[in-house]
Amino acid sequence: MEHNQAEERFAALGLSLPPAPAPLGVYKPYLVDGKYLYLSGHGPVQDDKSLIIGRIGAALDMEQGKLAARQVGLTMLSTIKTHIGSLNKVKRVIKVLGMVNCTPEFERHPYIINGCSELFAAVWGEENGIGVRSAVGFGSLPDNIPVEIEALFELY
Repeated sequence: MEHNQAEERFAALGLSLPPAPAPLGVYKPYLVDGKYLYLSGHGPVQDDKSLIIGRIGAALDMEQGKLAARQVGLTMLSTIKTHIGSLNKVKRVIKVLGMVNCTPEFERHPYIINGCSELFAAVWGEENGIGVRSAVGFGSLPDNIPVEIEALFELY
């Protein structure tokens, strides 16, 4: 049970990984502490390195927001593959913090972050791909991205 089938599951989804982002501030994109992998807040990087931009409830609707959250998840998977080597090295998702750039009236933050959580569940399975989570709204996010997500994983 040393390695799971995360890579095979991901391949079956038919999705592409964007390039892993380089830090634009004073921080590390990831940090390994013993058996734990911490990922800094990631945004929705697209395959051409551009970011999805826009506030949910204004420029973007709920479905576009959920797709943006899935794109954040793909960006995080790219960071894992680039720096850790394989999605199979992740044993489970422990914690996800999803931040949603939205209008004050918007109340469906968990629905948006499901875009990332459903991706992780598809990659690592229901048991290991779903951890504890917070999904919260913000008045703004860097560069006006719609979603930023950070996460903690357990490694084999």
